[in-house]
Amino acid sequence: MMGMIGWSVTVPTLLGALLGAWLDKHHPSGHSWTLTLLLSGLVLGCWNAWHWTAREDKELQPPPGAGDD
Repeated sequence: MMGMIGWSVTVPTLLGALLGAWLDKHHPSGHSWTLTLLLSGLVLGCWNAWHWTAREDKELQPPPGAGDD
């Protein structure tokens, strides 16, 4: 599970950095696309990892009232 969490953060971060580097090379502007899209990919990846782990945690929890016998 830790590997999946790592990849779910790493892949969007790297894709954002690569797209940003390409944009900086082909469409230069006053701000850094690389830094902007790297941070955006990191935020997206962290949100994705949080969402995935919260869903997995919910599935592992027993339903309410399951041990009340």
